[in-house]
Amino acid sequence: MTRRIPIILRACAIAAISLLSAKSYSQYNFFGKPVYEIGINLGPTNILGDLGGNRGVGTTFIKDNNIRMTKLMKGAFITVRPSEFIGFSLAANFATLEAADSVIADKGGAELARKNRNLSVRTPLKELTLTTEIYPTVLLEEDDKDLSHKFRPYGIIGIGVFHFNPQGEYIDGNGAKHMVDLQPLRTEGQGMPGYPDRKQYSLTQINIPYGIGIRYYFSDNISVAFEAVNRKTFTDYIDDVSTTYVADSDFDAYFGAGSATAQMAKQMANKTQQVGLETRIPGYNAGDKRGTTGRKDSYYSLGLKFSFRLGSGSNGTIACPVRF
Repeated sequence: MTRRIPIILRACAIAAISLLSAKSYSQYNFFGKPVYEIGINLGPTNILGDLGGNRGVGTTFIKDNNIRMTKLMKGAFITVRPSEFIGFSLAANFATLEAADSVIADKGGAELARKNRNLSVRTPLKELTLTTEIYPTVLLEEDDKDLSHKFRPYGIIGIGVFHFNPQGEYIDGNGAKHMVDLQPLRTEGQGMPGYPDRKQYSLTQINIPYGIGIRYYFSDNISVAFEAVNRKTFTDYIDDVSTTYVADSDFDAYFGAGSATAQMAKQMANKTQQVGLETRIPGYNAGDKRGTTGRKDSYYSLGLKFSFRLGSGSNGTIACPVRF
């Protein structure tokens, strides 16, 4: 009996030491020797602005999303990962956003006002973003470098800068169609003396990208991710539509009466006469609503990201292979 007690004590001590050792290995290292990834991304994108939409009164986000106006965004990125829990990604993306009132299905309701407005836009866009990726499920894994689960969901938040150039379709006197830049035409009186509160908008702006994703690891080095990312912006002019109509005389006074630029600006500012009527529809003249002031534009993308990790294993940045 007297000999069994030390044996039991020794066994308990060994078990406790083993448990503490195992726990110490599972403690997470949030920052260590970084690894680097490079890759490309590709996927659909769409604008959420003043143009287009669906049945009823124009609203925000998914309800006013026109699927048929979806375009392709593509880009490349480099990611630095101080640990498996967090990464910092610098990405360059390119797309051409499009929106048009003509695609609205006429149900005879409030959407008819936007249908008759008849505006459209094509906006080439390029952006540079710096985002942080957070992988919370890593904290539940046995080791900070363990990819044994293959799938890792993550959250995205960051900051970016983008350059855009809204364009519209102009029909000249011969009936030929041309794409023209809208910002220099000051379609809502931006920068004109009669509208001191309407400053000319900058074509380079800041955005806030945020979203979610899930990553699948084929191996330590190769992975693919699916992301859904929205961009909050601080401009209402990605589609060149924001506030009220101005008078034709404002364009004549600013660009010169009878000038080609004045004629072009008048047409691009107000296209209601192209709906099928010879004259402009009442309610679409100077002072009437052209867009929704105070509701900023945004754009989103759904993308596949293909990543290749540099320096894995051989330089000690990842200590163990993927356990599948």
